[in-house]
Amino acid sequence: MDSYIYIDGWKSNIRFSSAHIIPEYEKCGRLHGHTYAVHIKITGKPDKKGIIIDFSIVKDLLKQITAELDHKILIPEKSSVVKLKKEDENLKIKTLGKTYVFPSGDCILLPINSTSAENLSKYILDKLTKKFSIPKNLNSIEIGVDEGYGQGARVIKKL
Repeated sequence: MDSYIYIDGWKSNIRFSSAHIIPEYEKCGRLHGHTYAVHIKITGKPDKKGIIIDFSIVKDLLKQITAELDHKILIPEKSSVVKLKKEDENLKIKTLGKTYVFPSGDCILLPINSTSAENLSKYILDKLTKKFSIPKNLNSIEIGVDEGYGQGARVIKKL
């Protein structure tokens, strides 16, 4: 019988605060920010001790990933509507007729086309699965990213 573990990012302090622009959506086309929480649900078969996976391993990995995103401006490298140019120690961003210039160290370039909660969920799931060897007893990993309490997106990877 399969079981699952669930870690609530709000309650477990797996959070990050960042700014972003989603030019594909008029309302979100301005620079704004969120305090995000990252949740995880892992399904699988418990081992002989009744454990699917050690909570602390998963929490530590997610905290490493969120630390990379915390207090950064999230920039989608693959966006078709965001133009990027590096100038000295700055990153120049053009979108929707606006130009933003930020110190490069304040930004993180993400290999996604939009910094939506959906794409951030997938980005975090991809980073997580590259950081550890997935035990054979796991069946799926679900990552959720909330853009504030009560609203967010989820992505599931079947193993």
